[in-house]
Amino acid sequence: MVSSVWAKSALIDTSEVTLERLPETVNTKNSEFGHGIYDNQLIFSSLRADSISASEEVYDPHYKTSIYSSKIEDLKFQASEQVKHLFIEDLHTGNGACSLDGKRFYFSQCVEDGYNYRCKIMVARYANNQWVGIDSLGEIINEKGSNSTMPCIAEIKGKETLIFSSNRAGGKGGMDLYYSKITNGNQYGKVRSIKTLNSLDNEITPWWDSIQKRLYFSSSWHNGFGGYDVFYSEFIDKFNPPINVGIPANSPANDIYYFKNRDTAYVSSNRLGVLYSKNPTCCSDIWALIPPEKIEPPTPEEMLADLNKRLPVTLYFHNDVPNPRSWDTTTNVNYISSYHDYTAMIEKYKKEYSHGLNGEKAEYAQLDIESFFIEYVDKGVEDLQLFRDLLLTELDRGAKINVTVKGFASPLAKTDYNVNLTKRRIASLVNYLREYNGGVFSKYIDVTAENGGKVIFSQVPFGEYTANQLTSDNPNDVKNSVYSRSAAIERKIEIQSVSYLEEEKEFALTTSQPVYDFGKQKKGELLRHTFVVKNKSTETITISNYRILCECVRVNAQQKTIAPGQEIEIEFILDTSKLSGFVVESIFIQLENSNKELRLYVSTEIE
Repeated sequence: MVSSVWAKSALIDTSEVTLERLPETVNTKNSEFGHGIYDNQLIFSSLRADSISASEEVYDPHYKTSIYSSKIEDLKFQASEQVKHLFIEDLHTGNGACSLDGKRFYFSQCVEDGYNYRCKIMVARYANNQWVGIDSLGEIINEKGSNSTMPCIAEIKGKETLIFSSNRAGGKGGMDLYYSKITNGNQYGKVRSIKTLNSLDNEITPWWDSIQKRLYFSSSWHNGFGGYDVFYSEFIDKFNPPINVGIPANSPANDIYYFKNRDTAYVSSNRLGVLYSKNPTCCSDIWALIPPEKIEPPTPEEMLADLNKRLPVTLYFHNDVPNPRSWDTTTNVNYISSYHDYTAMIEKYKKEYSHGLNGEKAEYAQLDIESFFIEYVDKGVEDLQLFRDLLLTELDRGAKINVTVKGFASPLAKTDYNVNLTKRRIASLVNYLREYNGGVFSKYIDVTAENGGKVIFSQVPFGEYTANQLTSDNPNDVKNSVYSRSAAIERKIEIQSVSYLEEEKEFALTTSQPVYDFGKQKKGELLRHTFVVKNKSTETITISNYRILCECVRVNAQQKTIAPGQEIEIEFILDTSKLSGFVVESIFIQLENSNKELRLYVSTEIE
């Protein structure tokens, strides 16, 4: 029995939402349990029998729980279909969760054991538009003789993490919550109990809120309204004590499988109001908790400010990654895959950077590298997740967004090689967004969204132009040119600004090579390079001005008007008579009737 003090507090703290049972395209008179929304599809489990007796006992001995999906079109749930690729003959399947990159799907596979189930966690991989290669996670997760189920994927301290429920040995009692860190998408670390949340009874159906950094779950032990209640735990360096989410998410019935999608939360419950044949609380349905409509929505300026206050988002890479030793300007690598590979090399970085040192110096070098990964690499991914969710919210409102991304590199390779490398790194970020959550960004990147929303990425491949030129560029000195903190901190890309596209068309002027490096030159030389720029639009454009910041720079261009598809040559002239050391100079090409510019760069080292 709950205390009157707790019950009063819970009622006061309850948020004002509208509770609606999902339509009969999803719910049936049997049992449905929701797991999440991926790529605009509701993924859920359903126990659907061919026939039910008058007492609502299934008497078809071949019924099984399976995974289903329901597409969401115009905010309506369409008729559900069984996910055939995840169906396993004579076994129960359910409890689905996607990996962070959307390329793996974790779910439970169960066999009946009398009145109970024996479950283990499986994983499938996405290929050729279907889930393939179903396999068990092994005994690290599926401990022999135990029941392991209800997988949830989270990003905790920059690490992909599997959270699940199990009655394995050593728990507090019943089903407890556990977690294991995932490396490279297929290696699972030591399983650890979430002791703050576990009890003598059952803790089940975990779900991670990546925005609020909360773990939601259901328990039949902690203070509640009856049956299973939904709780959450704030994660601040550790899981904090559970808090009941209150009414209407909870009721005197069993309330489980809580999750959110955007502003709406969902819960599976056998409360009064479910679909049934005879017993009004027989079986679970999926319910939506819809927040009240906002009377005063934020202005575009306020929403844009939310995005920009998260910037810059800085993402780091291992040396010459992705696509090592390549002159390509694009890649198929997803940034998160690159990130996991990078963080898996921490021990090698510590070993290489401390090589040749002893005692406290070696220990300091190792701590220095380890802190870099925590404070910079992991932090970058956390910032990216927050930025990603805010960006998606904007695009779902129909916004047209321009994201400016700058690339950097350590000065180990030649400048022109590094320009292409930074382009590949920027492409890996776009790949991550394109593949995230089953491809929710794809329609905005490809400009096919029905709501008119779109996102373009303005790439500024700086190469090593702004890198610390004191960083070693000696390929034979990998300790300092690859594994040092000073080198690692230069290998990055930055999401630096976000703005609304004021007009439907993109900036018309483009060039395939915006950067040229003269290499080492003697003081007093007059250096010349010809850039080729193109009008990629369907209208004639006119150059109105060349904005120059240094008296050492001149422009020689005979033509101002450029027809659609036409290319023209622009000569960049650099007078080195008053320059010394490493130099980067630019010209900014401005067009009539546009406030945007095309920037061309040259660099040189004056001896």
